[in-house]
This record gives sequence, structure tokens and C-alpha cells, in this order.
Amino acid sequence: MLQKKFKLFFYTALVAPVAFCLALGTASKVEAQKEIRIGFLTPLTGGGAQLGRDSVNGLKMYLDEIGYDMAGLKVKIIVEDTELKPAVAVTKAEKLIRHDKVHMIVGGVMGSTGYALGALANREKKLYIASIPASDDLTQRKLSKWVLRTGWAGSQPGHPFGKWAYEQGYRKVVMIGADYAFGHENIAGFHRGFEDAGGKIIQKIWVPVMTTDFGPYLPLVKKEADAIYALMIAAMPGPFLKQFKASGLKMAILGGGVTADETVLPNMGDEALGVITPLQYSAALDTPKNKAFVKKFRKLHKKVPSYFTESNYTTAKWIHEALKRVKGDISDIHRFSQEFQKIEIDAVRGPVKMDKYLNPVHNIYIRKVERINGELWNTVVATYPNVSQFWTFDPKEFLKNPVYSRNFPPCNYCK
Repeated sequence: MLQKKFKLFFYTALVAPVAFCLALGTASKVEAQKEIRIGFLTPLTGGGAQLGRDSVNGLKMYLDEIGYDMAGLKVKIIVEDTELKPAVAVTKAEKLIRHDKVHMIVGGVMGSTGYALGALANREKKLYIASIPASDDLTQRKLSKWVLRTGWAGSQPGHPFGKWAYEQGYRKVVMIGADYAFGHENIAGFHRGFEDAGGKIIQKIWVPVMTTDFGPYLPLVKKEADAIYALMIAAMPGPFLKQFKASGLKMAILGGGVTADETVLPNMGDEALGVITPLQYSAALDTPKNKAFVKKFRKLHKKVPSYFTESNYTTAKWIHEALKRVKGDISDIHRFSQEFQKIEIDAVRGPVKMDKYLNPVHNIYIRKVERINGELWNTVVATYPNVSQFWTFDPKEFLKNPVYSRNFPPCNYCK
């Protein structure tokens, strides 16, 4: 009898802790389901610090509005500084995935960073939402179920802008830009749109990323051009525009959206006046939704919001809407992704939906820098609604060509 009691005690002593651990494990899983962890990558130091701050502030502005609660899940944001370096972004993403156990990665800046994070997402089988990187092929030839884009393809605004520029009377354009993936793709979008309309690109000048001394390059610009198209990023736009105006060149200045984005305009003077760029957002959009957005952001951060702000604000809203559709169940990331793709967002920038290649279709605004009440603003001079990354081209035919690059489309009128 004593032996039986001992056996019963031993069994109870052995099984009870195991049962407790199993119960604790189950409770932990339930608790984990009550939290969504999002890794957010953006530059917070160096030449990209302001766009990084605008990005974080846009994301957090939406989260503050909803009390950091998405469909019953507590939102935990883990922000990492990429230093505007693709290799650093990948290292930080690996840390977020393996150490912080995030459900998804959001953000990143620079086309080359987008490609690197896309490859990482495929390798690690982790969802990556590209809210900023405009790397064309993320949503073209390198399409992946692990990558969704809420921002834009780099060449996307350039297609309608090229058409618009030709219609304004520009016939010959010189192009100058940062020599890396996004620079190549952004410039190529305008190149194709402009020449398809009847214009001629007569010269392309490439400068190293983060160049601030344009003295060796400006004397090369062909003076017979009607306009120059400039694609500058981060700390490059201010020095370029000042030195261009000081050079005595008189042609009109066109450019990529980030050449005169609201991240850089507050630090510019008259050198920015008249610069015309295309993008899916302008702080000067004359809509009730945008006016309220600008008013609130200015009150919080003492500046106007930029496209970096709006894109990450909208991304947070998009994630929230998708979580509502799956009732807060983030355990099946592919179901979440499928619901994400079906959503049409009434965004601050205007209506946004996703094409079947997982890239946004949205308005493109042609913007001109003007001074209003002492401040520089990107006033909207034209709107092209519902612009996809393929513009008016047939997607299947478009994708038969190489991804836009330094050499494609070829510069047939360059000598």
C-alpha cells in the first residue's frame, strides 16, 4: 500500500509541473496573439535623418489615433536605424526577425535597400511591406508573395510626367541623377514617357549617391536643352539647386519627386522656386482629409508632412484594415496578405488600391514649388488619376523588357 502511495505521489509530482508548463505555453500563445510586433526600418542618422523622422512620425501619428490597438491586438513597434545603408538595413532586419520575433518588416529607404530586403523576405519567409523603397522590380519581374508595396514604383510618376512635360512645350531634356537603382529607374520612367510623347533625351549625367559638390558635373550640361531633369535624394537636393542657379544655366528644372519633397523644402530658399516634380502626394492637396492631416501634423511636429509621412501613415492604416478583416488573427500571414491586397484605401493622398502585381494604383500630382505666406509649398498644377506602375503600357509587353536601368531605355539622342 505504501509503495502504491509513493508511485501515485511520484506520478503527480512529475506530471503536475509538465501540465503547468503546457498550460503556461498555451497561455503564452494566447498572449502572443494579443500583440502584433512590427519591425520598422528607416534612417535616423546621417543625410537621411529628416526623411526617417518624417517616416516614424507618420506611422506613429496613425497609431496614436487608434491607441496602438489594431483589431484587438496591441501594436508594438520596434524601430531600427538603417543609416541609409542597404547592408545595415539587412542586418537590422535579421535582428528584428530572429531576436524580436516580429510578425512583419515595414519601411526601408533607397531602391537598393528595397531589393536587399525583398531578397531577405524571401529567404526568411517573413512578410515585408515596402512603404518607401521604390525599387521597380519588387513588384514586376521579382514578384514575391512575401513582399507587398504601399508606396510606389520608382518609375511610376515619370511616365505621366514625361507626357505632361512634352505637352508644355519641352522638346529636349538633359537628365542628371544619383547613380544607383532608384536613380536609374526614376530617370528611365520620365525618359520613356517623354520620348513616347515625342521628346528627346539628349544627355544623361550620373553622379555618386550623396554627392554635394556638383562643380565637376554642371559644366557638362548641354545648353541647348529646354529643361534639366534632376533626381536627387536625402542631402543632395539643396546643394544641387543652389549650385545649379549659381552656374548661370537658365533652363527649366524638372525632377523626381524627392528632389523637392517636403523633407527638404523647409531648408531651401529661392533656388527651389519653380522646380516641377511628380509624386503621389503633396502637402498642398486641396482636400478636407489632407487639410486636416497637415494641420494636425504641423501642430505636432512644427513642419508640413512629406510623402514619407503620408506613405507610412497610410501603411499603418492599411495594416489595420487588413487585421480587421482577419479578426486580429495574424497566425496565417498569407491570409492576412491576401486580405491586404483586396483593400481600397481612402488615403490622405487620394484613392489607393493594389494591382495584381502588388503595387499601388493612385493619383500622380504634377507639383510646382511656390512660396505661399513665406513658405515653400509643392502646389498642384495637374492630376493624373489612377496611375499604375505600367502607365498605359500592356503589363505583359512591359515585362518582356529589362528592368529600367542606366542603359534601358537606350539614350538614342545622346551624343
